[in-house]
Amino acid sequence: MNLQQPAPLLPPVHPDVQMKPLPFYDVLDVLIKPSSLGASTAQRYHQEKYFIFALTPQQVREVCISRDFLPGGRRDYMVQIQLRFCLSETSCPQEDNYPNSLCIKVNGKLFPLPGYAPPPKNGVEQKRPGRPLNITSLVRLSSAVPNQISVTWAPEIGKTYSMSVYLVRQLTSPLLLQRLRMKGIRNPDHSRALIKEKLTADPDSEIATTSLRVSLMCPLGKMRLTVPCRAVTCSHLQCFDAALYLQMNEKKPTWICPVCDKKAAYESLIIDGLFVEILNDCSDVDEIKFQEDGTWCPMRPKKETVKVPSQSVPKSSVVPHSAESTSTKKADVIDLTLESSSSSSEDDADPPLKKRCVYISKTEEMHAKGVLTYQPSTVRVPNVQPLDPSYLTSTLADYAVPFHPSTLATIPTDMQSESAGCNLPSFPSKSFTNVNNAFLSSCVFSLASMNRCLKSTVAIDYCSD
Repeated sequence: MNLQQPAPLLPPVHPDVQMKPLPFYDVLDVLIKPSSLGASTAQRYHQEKYFIFALTPQQVREVCISRDFLPGGRRDYMVQIQLRFCLSETSCPQEDNYPNSLCIKVNGKLFPLPGYAPPPKNGVEQKRPGRPLNITSLVRLSSAVPNQISVTWAPEIGKTYSMSVYLVRQLTSPLLLQRLRMKGIRNPDHSRALIKEKLTADPDSEIATTSLRVSLMCPLGKMRLTVPCRAVTCSHLQCFDAALYLQMNEKKPTWICPVCDKKAAYESLIIDGLFVEILNDCSDVDEIKFQEDGTWCPMRPKKETVKVPSQSVPKSSVVPHSAESTSTKKADVIDLTLESSSSSSEDDADPPLKKRCVYISKTEEMHAKGVLTYQPSTVRVPNVQPLDPSYLTSTLADYAVPFHPSTLATIPTDMQSESAGCNLPSFPSKSFTNVNNAFLSSCVFSLASMNRCLKSTVAIDYCSD
């Protein structure tokens, strides 16, 4: 009665798994065939498996020739050694898919997984999106030394994964666009037949579509189409630009149609010949309209014209030309820098009263320290009339300088004899007709000396205008 439990079925070492081809990579050689990551009974929580591969001299030469040095000392290779994971399913080509808690070591060095893992949801760890892994930087580029890969993962019930290594060449978006052109342009009649099919009246429907409007602008870059293409799996007529679509998928490969959000793989892309003819025929429109018979016409925007009735302007608002010209002449130039901005018509009016200027001497300023004084910021200078030049023609001889001889006549004769040494000049009684500046200064000096000698006060009255 001892029942023996059957041993669990082990997955094949090399299952017949096909990886989905990548548009931006050409496979040059297979280094490790798709190998199963089978679960071991000895390891319950984490599984670990080792793989070994070696490069041939030709493969090493191809990798080294494609090396390119980037800023910062980094190296990039156009020929790469690529590691891929997928589910062990043989029904169809498989996409990249990582096992849970994946950890990779190449020749004993930890390989960082690209991108960021999504945050946990409801306490469950989310898986990273599957991508091919470029392990060229950690591989020994030598044909004499083998390379070892260590893979650690967490097993899942009912799922088995496979791992494979390839030697690939990386491609660029311009090269893929060139290959797409080499595939050829789809016949325009195929698109016309599709238009007729869409615009054919359905007898069971109450609404009939008689025309179809399509834009000539790319939904990705909002620019005019240059290479109109769409996927054969799409049912719409709207195209998108092939060059921009390939550039976006080169940075982040999603391969999603920007019009219908369905899968649009590179292998299913076609260039629409009808749209190529439309773009060549009309270059000044951004939208067209398809008719029921498959023909099309450009959709140009209509220019809106606004008509102004002649009776809308009232008669009272009509201004005579003469009055308008005079009003504009008055307001032609307005000088805001002048103090008085009155026009020429106001010159005849009485000028405003002028403010008197306030002058403070130095002595008053010294005594006024500590006292708040008012000083106007703007001092108006009175208008000074020009001086008549006739006043400047008269000379000094026209003005008689009065002299009082009675003051000197009171001096005694003995004092006059004592003061003879002073060379006192005799003053004329009429006028200073022949007097210059030097003679006047000597007279003042002589009078001062005589005053000290006689010890008396001599008053000289000098009046001048």
